[in-house]
Amino acid sequence: MEHLPYIDEHAVPTGASRDAVWSALVHVLHHKMTGATHFARLLGADPARGTPTFEGRPGETVPGFRVIDAEPGRRLTLQGRHHFSRYRLTFLLDDDRLRAQSHGAFPGPHGALYRAAVISSGGHRIITRGMLQQIGKRARHAQREKP
Repeated sequence: MEHLPYIDEHAVPTGASRDAVWSALVHVLHHKMTGATHFARLLGADPARGTPTFEGRPGETVPGFRVIDAEPGRRLTLQGRHHFSRYRLTFLLDDDRLRAQSHGAFPGPHGALYRAAVISSGGHRIITRGMLQQIGKRARHAQREKP
């Protein structure tokens, strides 16, 4: 795994089983990231498109990210790159919470500008926390619906 500088970590309580959280994680990544295909292409992302049936297995993709490591119910690591950055996002499922760790490199002056626009502006934090909350909510709902 390529060494990338640490950016941050965010976490939310899940209130659901690891299986429910894993299912919610895969669902949200597949269905919510699909809309990012156009944006991924604009940035020159690799990969730019998602795997049609995303299940969180190594080699599968969502726009801007490829699964490089997966241990269902425990960890999902996504990695990608585009014109301005190389990055990794790791989801870690603990017994009572879901964490997202971000790492990334932003080389050159354009990378520095991109980092300022995405990371320093707080946009990354807002998007990551929102995604984690959405996953947690979906997992809790699925757990309540389970007989």
